[in-house]
Amino acid sequence: MKQLTFRRILLLITLISLALPCSPPAAGLVYASAAPAVTPLSPPGESPAEEQAVPAGSSAAQSSAAKHKRHPGSKGLSLSQLLHKYPDTIKTQGPRRKMVALTFDDVPDPRFTPQLLDVLRKYKVKATFFVVGSRAEKHPALVARMIREGHAVGNHSYNHPQFTKLSVNQFRTQIIRTENIIQLLAGYKPRLIRPPYGDINEQQLKWAKAHGYKLVNWNVDSLDWRGLSKAQVKHNILSRAGRGAIILQHGGGGRGSNLQGTLQALPDIIRTIRSKGYSFVTVPQMLQVSKGK
Repeated sequence: MKQLTFRRILLLITLISLALPCSPPAAGLVYASAAPAVTPLSPPGESPAEEQAVPAGSSAAQSSAAKHKRHPGSKGLSLSQLLHKYPDTIKTQGPRRKMVALTFDDVPDPRFTPQLLDVLRKYKVKATFFVVGSRAEKHPALVARMIREGHAVGNHSYNHPQFTKLSVNQFRTQIIRTENIIQLLAGYKPRLIRPPYGDINEQQLKWAKAHGYKLVNWNVDSLDWRGLSKAQVKHNILSRAGRGAIILQHGGGGRGSNLQGTLQALPDIIRTIRSKGYSFVTVPQMLQVSKGK
């Protein structure tokens, strides 16, 4: 009887020990970070609806890294190498003359684009808007207004994927689907393409060149997609803008995006640049190319 009772006690102790939670890991052990990764405007295959979180175009962190190097073992030329190899097909600035081009990505967006257009109309400035196809489908009147007020439009893909993660055929589909939407609203198929995040691979660039497109990145980045203040946006632009500058700003974003810095800074930016004797032109005017194919 005593032996049976002892066995029951051992069994009870075992069951209790199994039910207890595991102890925490010892100090010094390294685990993967639980911090969420930054997401682009639209992951490939998704539409860049206004509700999504943004680092809107931007572009800056991803494109800056891609511009100068590739990760070891990756294939293809870096963006800086492509710029050197295809100088007539991909541009980051215009001729060194006293003119600048304002460009706005990720449009149309009814929260921000109308206010930008109001400022541009007030100061009689023509800009270049890089249009996301899925957004143009949702807000065609805003694209029509851009055209009516004399601005140029370019192709910024259908749903803002990172082109270097797409096949040539998928890239082609992004461009053609968007240009067909724009043609219905603007009356032309844009010659200009701005890759989301400024990144593209050589095979895609070759296809674009063979079909008469020009790719346009930038050499002045406002970084406005970070939700910067008016003063910060002004500094980022005015400290870098010079002859032939192509300036990157945003006219659209995702859920929680704050582009008030760009909206508030734009009048001062226009006045300051004009006071230095510069004129504002569209990108087609700057590069002396037709806006349509």
